[in-house]
This record gives sequence, structure tokens and C-alpha cells, in this order.
Amino acid sequence: MELGLYTFADVDPNADHKGREGQRRLKNLLEEIELADQVGLDVFGLGEHHRPDYAASAPAVILAAAAAKTKNIRLTSAVTVLSSDDPVRVFQQFSTLDLISGGRAEIMAGRGSFIESFPLFGQSLDDYDQLFAEKLDLLMALRESEKVSWAGEMRPAIHDRGVYPRPLQEVLPLWIAVGGTPQSVARAGALGLPVALAIIGGEPRRFAPLFDLYREAARRAGQDPAKLKTSINVHGFIADTTDLAADQFYGPQAEVMNRIGRERGWGPTNRAHFDQARSPSGNLFLGDPETVAAKIVENWKLFRNDRFLLQMAIGPMPHDQIMRGIELYGTKVAPLVRHALAEEKAATAASV
Repeated sequence: MELGLYTFADVDPNADHKGREGQRRLKNLLEEIELADQVGLDVFGLGEHHRPDYAASAPAVILAAAAAKTKNIRLTSAVTVLSSDDPVRVFQQFSTLDLISGGRAEIMAGRGSFIESFPLFGQSLDDYDQLFAEKLDLLMALRESEKVSWAGEMRPAIHDRGVYPRPLQEVLPLWIAVGGTPQSVARAGALGLPVALAIIGGEPRRFAPLFDLYREAARRAGQDPAKLKTSINVHGFIADTTDLAADQFYGPQAEVMNRIGRERGWGPTNRAHFDQARSPSGNLFLGDPETVAAKIVENWKLFRNDRFLLQMAIGPMPHDQIMRGIELYGTKVAPLVRHALAEEKAATAASV
């Protein structure tokens, strides 16, 4: 199982000078990605948003800067809001990233849980589903062939045009990000694309049937099982002790969840909710390295996922705390998880 991180590059939306605040966060973010590479994590993802509380409206640009500072870690969007973007430009940007990084680029495409990009780029929310379906179809065509002919209703047609540059990888990896909608999961399976499931509320075990649906949809569509990969993307934090992890993470995470909750009509969160979420059955992967590693392994037994991505940098988290969390993730948590999974596989092989 690949282990990694993702973030939206949170900034203070009330900063007096938004440019300086953005510069500070992106400087720190590049240091975080560089450290994640150095401690042996497999993947780093960066989510696209168009809001005052996030600095990553152009993930490919930031990931290209990170590519020059790293050697092994895979670099992905988390997510690219494909519905409001142009698939040709998305493909060109990530192909360019693939060349700069030596073949480490990926795209994680989604419809987006925030809607700011739709009016910003002149798209109608009435076309929410059709935009994504058509643009995903075009993006898949761009991956498969140097010259493309394509026609749809939401974008002008392309007639036998070449799209460049081509990526270093034979096929640029494309994941579909979903938030728990069964139709989205089934579509990813039918198309034979890897799927990343965001679990940011509720008990993770309730989401496990979605991966069963994904694999069944792929089977019915005749997709190659070898192409089917799954990821769970979650919130959490790692510190030297579990109490310290909770105390450091609660305030910033609650601030973000309450801010978004006011926009969406959710009730306010509190410490009791937080403590329930970090329990063994909850959705937060938080604690000392041993606690977090054990929870990752237990959820792997439930999901049999190929990838695990953790969002630690939520809200105004101090940079030194994030860096310590990344260090512990790579040097303590990852070895524990990898050892446990190796033992599981050995035991399975011995029983066959």
C-alpha cells in the first residue's frame, strides 16, 4: 500500500496582506513536500480550490516547483476540478509536470466539493454532471492517443489535432476522486479507473460497500482487475504522543470545519465530536505513531485499499508541527504499516 499526504495549502483568510500570506504558505508547503520525499513517503497530493482560505488554485504549478526539489515521491492533484477546467490544458499541464518530475505526475480528477470555480470560469451548476462526464471522456481520449478527434455538447469539438507535450509515462495516471456517491464510484469502476474515496465524516466501515460496488461495476463492464486501484483519503495528525496530537490538531481542524459548516448549514463541532471521531471506529487518523499505524492497518483489512492519503495540514497549523508530523509519518508510521502488511501477505500466502 502506498502511503502519502495531501493538502489544500490552507492560509489565513483574514490576513492583512494576502500575497505575503500566500508566499509564506507556499514556501512552507514546498519544504513539507521535500521532507515527505526524504522520509520515504510515496505520494503527495495538492487540491485545487478558488477560495480565500486556500492558496492552491493552480496545483500543477506548485507541484512542478516541488518536482525540482524531490526525487522519488509521486505528485498528484487532489483534486483537479475537471468540470470547470479544460481537459486539454489539464493534460498539457500534468504532462509537463511528468516531464519535469521524471515520470512522477498523476491527475486525480473530481467534480469538486466547492462550487466557486463554476461561476469563475463561466460554467453553469445546472450542467454539473454533464460537464464532468464529457470532460472526463475527453481527458481519457487525450491520454490514449497523440492525435484526438472528439465531440460533445459542452465544449467545441476537436478534429484530428495533436496535443503536446506527451508525458514521460506511457499513460498519464488518472484517478477519480469521489465523496461517497454510489453513482460516481460505479462510473469509475465501469471506466476501469482508480478511485480515491474521501472519508471526512462518519465511521469508515460504512463506506466499505462502495469499494464492493466499484469492483462489481468494473467486472460487469469487463474491465481488467489489475487496473483497479483504490485509495482512502482522510483527515488526521501524528505527534509524539496521542494527547499532543489531539491538542495540536483540534483547534485548527475545528475552525475549518465550523467555517465550512456555516456555509453549508452544518451544526457546530465541539471537542466531544472530535474525540469520538478519533476513536478506533472514527474517521480521524490521529495519535502517536503506533496508534495511527494500527488504525491504518485495521482499515486496510476493511477496504483492501492500494493507497492511503492523510490530510494533516488543515487550517492554521504551525509549520513546525506539520514538519514533525511528516517526519513521524515517514520514519515511524510507514515502517510499522509496511511490516504489518508484509506479515498479512505472508500469512495469506502460507494458508493457500
